[in-house]
Amino acid sequence: MRVRQYAGVAGTGKSRTVDPSSVAKAFDVHARTYDKLVGANPGYHEHLRLSAKRMGIAPRPGLRLLDLGCGTGASTAALLDAVPGAQVTAVDASAEMLGQARRKNWPPGVRFVHSRMEDLDRAGVQGPFDGILAAYLVRNLRDRDAGLAKMLELLAPGAPLAVHEYSVRDSVRSRLTWNLVCGMVIIPMGKLRTGSGDIYRYLRRSVVEFDGVSAFSDRMGRAGFEDIRVQTMDGWQTHVVHTFLGRRPTPAADDPLLDPAVAEVETPPEGLAQLDRTV
Repeated sequence: MRVRQYAGVAGTGKSRTVDPSSVAKAFDVHARTYDKLVGANPGYHEHLRLSAKRMGIAPRPGLRLLDLGCGTGASTAALLDAVPGAQVTAVDASAEMLGQARRKNWPPGVRFVHSRMEDLDRAGVQGPFDGILAAYLVRNLRDRDAGLAKMLELLAPGAPLAVHEYSVRDSVRSRLTWNLVCGMVIIPMGKLRTGSGDIYRYLRRSVVEFDGVSAFSDRMGRAGFEDIRVQTMDGWQTHVVHTFLGRRPTPAADDPLLDPAVAEVETPPEGLAQLDRTV
């Protein structure tokens, strides 16, 4: 499916189609200006921190977390804010976005890995993890079901997944808000800062076409997650950006592999909304 085109190499005039198979290369081109652009988005970093906190992970020695689609490290910082001292493996398919992340100051225990979702095994990313945060990732996967299945596999029993993502398909008001913000702010600002708005036009379309809240919740259930809940954000992102929460099922109570410390942790009720199938 043809979506949009982006400048493959800045200043060369060459372009490629932007679709889920080429998003990483598109972000390579925009990596140096990405932090400034998202920094102008009210609530961007606060909302990532909220999604990380909604995972309900209590700090403890040896805790291992996985940050999928870490980009320039904003979601990595959100995880560390929610769970100080955790060991975080942060993964992204864009080498240039990772380069920006690595230039920042990080505590011991944080490592960055260049890999696509499909190549995590070859990149040495091995579970089990005590929690996974996937921010603005699943929408861009070529095979979303396979991606969710891999996340389930990488989690320890009872451990949470938080998918921080746009979803506007269920609500006319949300779609209108999203298209208005894209047309008047995101795309013009992206073009002004980078000389090209193509990746941000792709962003606009990919969000409109992505699963609605109900459909994605059902997709998580089919992948094997339980305790699925959805909470939204505040500001203009209300019912536009969501935290989709789920857990890998725990073994039966008589299973010797059951870890009670993990099993007893429940998804916290904090947040601005529970699953709202009427938006």
